[in-house]
Amino acid sequence: MIGIKKIEWVSNYMPLLNYLQKNYKGVLDGIKITMAIHLEAKTAYLAITLKRLGAEVFVTGCNPLSTQDDVAEALKDFGIIVHAKRTNDEKNYYENLNKVLDYNPDLILDDGADLSVIVHTERKELLKNLKGISEETTTGVRRIKNLEKSGILSVPVIAVNNARMKYLFDNRYGTGQSTWDSIMRNTNTLIAGKNVVVAGYGWCGRGIAMRAKALGANVIITEVDPVKALEALMDGYRVMKMSEASKIADIVVTSTGMKDVVKYEDIVNMKDGVILANAGHFNVEIPVDELEKNAEFVFEARPNVKGYKINGKNIFLIGEGRLVNLAAADGHPIEIMDISFALQTLSLIYLKKNHGKLENKVYGYPEELDIEVADLKLKSLGIEIDVLNENQREYMKGF
Repeated sequence: MIGIKKIEWVSNYMPLLNYLQKNYKGVLDGIKITMAIHLEAKTAYLAITLKRLGAEVFVTGCNPLSTQDDVAEALKDFGIIVHAKRTNDEKNYYENLNKVLDYNPDLILDDGADLSVIVHTERKELLKNLKGISEETTTGVRRIKNLEKSGILSVPVIAVNNARMKYLFDNRYGTGQSTWDSIMRNTNTLIAGKNVVVAGYGWCGRGIAMRAKALGANVIITEVDPVKALEALMDGYRVMKMSEASKIADIVVTSTGMKDVVKYEDIVNMKDGVILANAGHFNVEIPVDELEKNAEFVFEARPNVKGYKINGKNIFLIGEGRLVNLAAADGHPIEIMDISFALQTLSLIYLKKNHGKLENKVYGYPEELDIEVADLKLKSLGIEIDVLNENQREYMKGF
């Protein structure tokens, strides 16, 4: 079975999850965990890890096009309940979100905060049993903080995205590599010498720009934050407004989490053959609806690539404007997600152990768990580092 083989493959390169399975047995006994994740082999192995630690696990997708159906089917063989299907039907997507919530979870592992928003707005009866939420993404943390500001957040939330071991590695190196993997495999075009516009210079944008530069691209950054814009400039990139950058772009990649980063008038001014891709969580950064409405005609250019004829020019969009590295590829490298999923697993254990002790607010990632994951990762690589001696520790206390 292809799905099983995919899961077996990633298990060879996830030493942190394998360590947790071996050393944390039973720590989640009696706990029901509902997950909304990009359901592919690596996330499947996370679900299996939680199951082997004692939890009942219920899984759905967090993006309509990122679920791999063969993996979803294979996951059922491990005793995990799955309600997920790759689909363009958003009604079906939300039905599956509600189906996994029907199991009345103790903990939620969220990616993008769809489950978190639903339980606080539409399914409030579930809050009586819910003990906490672990949220992985920048977008998801932002949405949950809005719940907190509104005064309706009713459980403690661990912002896994705030862990140094998350944003320094997953967001930067994971997004950087997997975004270009998807663009290259879906277009088979040369990156060297191209004008690549990266919208947003957060950790994801940094990674995308860094890898584009390494591939020989001429990289242009667009930003709304003057500090990040200046940082991009001093990192060696050109910085300009999207209205200007779009005119010379060969490839445009959005990675901001904000809607309408590329406007339709920007697309009208783009060159013939420009390639558009979104690396943000939701499909709101590129105006897909306006492309569909205004194109002279729409055609399938390649699998996962749609073409739009606009003013006689071809505009190409990968993965329908959804998260390009998952809607049209296999997501982040295995070893990167091993780090992120170790963080996720430890955050759920932390929420269980500290139930009743935490306030109903968004917490930054516990520093001791961040350090634990970094230490485990180094050990898995056979790397040792120096340790402060007693005199050095005493010296540091003077500051």
